[in-house]
Amino acid sequence: MKTLRFILLSALSLLCGSLSAQDLVARQAPIDYKLKLIDSIARKRLIQDEMTQSPAAALYGAWGERYARQKAAIPDSFSIRLKDFSMPTQSRVIISEYGVRKGRQHKGIDIKVYTGDTIRAAFSGRIRIVRFDPNGYGNYVVIRHHNGLETIYGHMSKNLVGADQEIEAGMPIGLGGNSGKSAASHLHFETRFCGIALDPALLFDFQNRDVTGDYYVFRKNTSENEARTNLAGNTPKENTGTRYHKVVKGETLSTIARKRHTTVDKLCQLNRIGRNARIHPGQILKYN
Repeated sequence: MKTLRFILLSALSLLCGSLSAQDLVARQAPIDYKLKLIDSIARKRLIQDEMTQSPAAALYGAWGERYARQKAAIPDSFSIRLKDFSMPTQSRVIISEYGVRKGRQHKGIDIKVYTGDTIRAAFSGRIRIVRFDPNGYGNYVVIRHHNGLETIYGHMSKNLVGADQEIEAGMPIGLGGNSGKSAASHLHFETRFCGIALDPALLFDFQNRDVTGDYYVFRKNTSENEARTNLAGNTPKENTGTRYHKVVKGETLSTIARKRHTTVDKLCQLNRIGRNARIHPGQILKYN
């Protein structure tokens, strides 16, 4: 009798335990579903944030490690974020500017550095190329930045980074030098967008160790040779007659027009904006 009773109690206990386990699973299932849903939403947000922070991923279809000047499909217009910029070198001395030099187009600027000076990444991004070219750049590095730009650093004595490496703005990437096709120690610095060379002076004010504005607006209908005069940026070095104004806090199109002895309509026409367009401090506007 005791044996039968023990068997019945054991069976009942197992049944209750099984039912409790099933209830626990049933109750847990919605929680697991919710966690998966939250995880999926968080993952999507993370991807969106990465795309926002790194629009270069959408601009360049292929990574490519063969060509320093890699071309890509050019958007009609693109706003390049210039915040978080770091000077590539402590030197402010420009020994050769962007433009025609000895009958050829010099598609970057040469900054005076001494052999062994630290060269740093202008923005955060990913190292695309680390190579030595004896007949050109010498030891050079190409970085694809999250803001859509690519920068090239040439003639270094030593490369300090490796291909595919993620780097932050201001991180050392090499040492100044005189390698490759170079007559004296200097840094050859290029800024490119989808393969198109842009004058670094449009984006950066090396004398004041700053950027020319918070953003730089690129437009597709601007050819490589016209980039210096038709894109929002700093005053070109060439005698083209084009002049630029950097917006300061509190200014409006009307106050700028009066200050620059022009009209609001002319400002709107030159910058392709409407009369009611919002302008912000740091923005670059053409006025002549």
